[in-house]
Amino acid sequence: MNYISNTTSETAPTNAVIETILSRSAAKYYDTTATLTDDQIRDLVRIGTAAPTSFHLQNWRFIAVRTPEAKARLHPIAWKQPAILDAAVTFIIIGQLADASTVPARLAPVVEAGIMPAHLVPEWEVPARGLYDNQPQRQRDEAVRSATFGTAAVIYAARSLGLGSTPMIGFDAEAVHREFGLAEDEIPVMLLTVGPERSGNWPQKPRLPVADVLSFA
Repeated sequence: MNYISNTTSETAPTNAVIETILSRSAAKYYDTTATLTDDQIRDLVRIGTAAPTSFHLQNWRFIAVRTPEAKARLHPIAWKQPAILDAAVTFIIIGQLADASTVPARLAPVVEAGIMPAHLVPEWEVPARGLYDNQPQRQRDEAVRSATFGTAAVIYAARSLGLGSTPMIGFDAEAVHREFGLAEDEIPVMLLTVGPERSGNWPQKPRLPVADVLSFA
């Protein structure tokens, strides 16, 4: 890795992962003739679920809207944004309210794989219950946080595979919840369009200088 140590430089370390992050931009224009296979969609979600979650809750779900019929259902309740129809797939990114009672089941495969000793499971469940039981705001915050981590992983995985993507918050959450049959404990956190791009998309827009957003303590 090439790392330039300079306190006044905006030059970042460089490697393939960092270049993927620094070159990503929101795609407005998609190749409307392109599709993604079910296996390609599964791979993106598999990578997304490698993102971190509190207490290994994995409190997320993804609906891949990819058929013309499903796109037609989503389009009018997503502010009629053209990308819903144009992109190969739009993920409805769902966060599930944090439920500490699921911790033992979520950790069971971790124990079985020999990563965690079984006696540590209660040591995770007890503080999780202290955080989330009867705490609706924390449960919701964790749902949004987990879903956002997963979305970010999909965004950068897509970019690394040569695909464009755009996260969207422009939609009627109640209508999406109803139209796509979400459970009572599920929140549609955002939409994420993904697919091969066509020309006309902007490069990544300049960001605020690091000096404006970083302080040292």
